[in-house]
Formats: sequence, C-alpha cells, structure tokens
Amino acid sequence: MMKPSLLSLLLLGPALMAAEPSLQSQLEARSAESAKKGDPAVRSEYAKGIEAVAASGIVDKAKNVGDKAPDFTLKNATGKEVSLKSLLKDGPVVLTWYRGGWCPYCNIAMAALQKELPEIKKAGAQLVALSPELPDKTLTTSEKNHLEFEVLSDTNHGVADDYGIVFELTPKVRELYKSKFDLTEFNGKDAGDGKLPLAATYIIDTDGTIRWAFLDADYRKRAEPSDIVDFLNEMAE
Repeated sequence: MMKPSLLSLLLLGPALMAAEPSLQSQLEARSAESAKKGDPAVRSEYAKGIEAVAASGIVDKAKNVGDKAPDFTLKNATGKEVSLKSLLKDGPVVLTWYRGGWCPYCNIAMAALQKELPEIKKAGAQLVALSPELPDKTLTTSEKNHLEFEVLSDTNHGVADDYGIVFELTPKVRELYKSKFDLTEFNGKDAGDGKLPLAATYIIDTDGTIRWAFLDADYRKRAEPSDIVDFLNEMAE
C-alpha cells in the first residue's frame, strides 16, 4: 500500500482538522470528564443501573427492524398536535427519544442531530424527537439547543410504552436523581419519577415499517447521525 505523500498530507490536513468529531466520541469525552469529577460510589450505582436495564431484556423485547411502528398523535413544544401517520405522508421519519433537557448526553445528541439535519432532509426524511417532558420543558430544550425539528411530548411514556422502551430506574439511581432534581417537574406527577425511556432511534418507512433501529441499555450511547444519513441515502437509491 502506498503511503500518502507529504504534499497530500499538507493538503488534506486542514480538512481533517476541520472534520466534526463523531457523536460517540463527544459522548465518551463527556463520560470521561464526569468520571474525573464524580464520586466513585455514585458512578458505581449508575453503572449498576445500566446493568439492570440490560439484564431486563428490554432491548430484545422492544420494537425493532421489520416491526410496524405504532402510530401516535402528540403535542409539540407549542401545543400543536402531530401524528406519525401524517408525517409519513411526506417521507420516512427518523424517530428518536431523549430523556430530558436535564441529561447532558441527550443535549449533546440533540445538538449533533441538529447539525446533521440538512443531510437528513436532503435524503427526503424528517427528524422527530420524543421526550417524556411536558410541553413547556420540551420548548426549553428546543430553544436551548436551537433545534429546528419537531420535539414532541410523550406524556406519561405512552408512546414509549407502545414501542417497548420504558424501563424502571433502580431504587438507588432514583434516589440519586431525586437528590439533584425532581423528575416530576420535567415529566409531570402522573409520570412519576421512577421510569425513563431508552434513548432509542428508529427510521420508519412511509408504509410504517421500521427499517433501522438503534437500541442500547446504556444512555451514554446514541445513534450516530452519520449512520442515520447513510441508511436514509441507501433507502432512497
């Protein structure tokens, strides 16, 4: 294999330096930073929480490739009702969940998706984010991250339940969250403070079939935006 010449390296250097870091590398950097500052005992409980989610089998039971995507009608940040059925009339839908504006990993993921939004649209698809947060909280998240795609409130985890991605927090993780913030302030009292959705992402075809899915028990891992765009382009071919 020929080695690149010095001239080619010099020419490619600025382009390589300007390349955006992957979403996963950003998430890993955030996790490493948190590990340096955090209490080891607290980190251990969060790790046990992730292990409990994985052990529950939720990833295997959730809606996946080949399944029909359950339809829904939810309100966006301004109170307008949006249905999956109506969205699919205009092309495939990239449906992604985020836990809430309180979650730094979610905010990093939303920002990365926003950067990739032009390419998602270019591929003929629409990007929609679902959150258990109440509409006023999703509006705050949208504004904070300058999001230009729909952010819908999945109140009481109704749609997440239909997709099979809701899990119970371990008692220890629940208490750790309560010591920092009140989850019911974000999701409402009816939703409680003991459940959250996986940070799942689906690509749903116009016939309502799930064509691509990202499911992981670890909230620090998210669908890579470039992978989403690559698959959308393959679908369009």
